[in-house]
Amino acid sequence: MLVSVNGDEILDVLDYDFYTGGGKPEAEIKKADGKVVKIKGFNGSDLKFGTYLMDSQKCCGNKCIFCFIDQMPKGCRESLYFKDDDSRLSFLFGNYITLCSLTERDIGRIIKMRISPVNISVHTMSRGLRSEMMGNPRAGDALEILNRVYGADIKMNAQLVLCPGINDGKELE
Repeated sequence: MLVSVNGDEILDVLDYDFYTGGGKPEAEIKKADGKVVKIKGFNGSDLKFGTYLMDSQKCCGNKCIFCFIDQMPKGCRESLYFKDDDSRLSFLFGNYITLCSLTERDIGRIIKMRISPVNISVHTMSRGLRSEMMGNPRAGDALEILNRVYGADIKMNAQLVLCPGINDGKELE
């Protein structure tokens, strides 16, 4: 298992790509017996991983009143029912995220690595209404993350779902 590159911990494909981007890196590999070995000057493109992200996708914990996945008919392909809220997929594939599942490490990494653009589902700038619409009492806190990312000059794309009588009219203004 890949542990680090040049002393930087590697948790997923974004870390891997960022820290193996230049020169011949030094890697620490943890072998099956638990022993950690160093490999100097390896070619980062030589390694292959079990999944593209190198770990599992992050699932959305919201209960949005407008969730299209909850509105899908039964009997579709199982992968269509997965609710992702993974910032890596936002950058890599253009998925939109709510910012609700980001950790402090995720936010710091977006800023440090200049991960851009981040595609964000906003829906409203009202903390209380955002929490209500997303069925998550912490959803309003994500607006502070939005401001931090903006303050770091990270490009963002925003989307909103207009729900008549909820976040349109005066709320939309």
